[in-house]
Amino acid sequence: MLVIAGIIKVKPESRAEAVRAAVKMATATHAEPGCTTYRFSADLEDPNTIYIFEEWESDEALMQHFQSPHMAEFNAAIPRFLAAPPSIDRFDVSGKVKMM
Repeated sequence: MLVIAGIIKVKPESRAEAVRAAVKMATATHAEPGCTTYRFSADLEDPNTIYIFEEWESDEALMQHFQSPHMAEFNAAIPRFLAAPPSIDRFDVSGKVKMM
């Protein structure tokens, strides 16, 4: 399993546009084979900080995601609302244990 986790800082004046793009991206990505979780969320103290959290069944599924039309559209839109370069990390996970 792969986990992608990141932080996206958006310009306050572009936040609404960023949210619309994120919702559209998440909706399309949830339908992709191999996507278990794809979620954007706002920081509780700074609404202009948006987190992304993804879980993928395989590297192949993630690579297909990178080639999707909605990913290309999202990548074309994000420079308009970014306040800083995003920070995104990939984790290769050997297993998952439910804590609660």
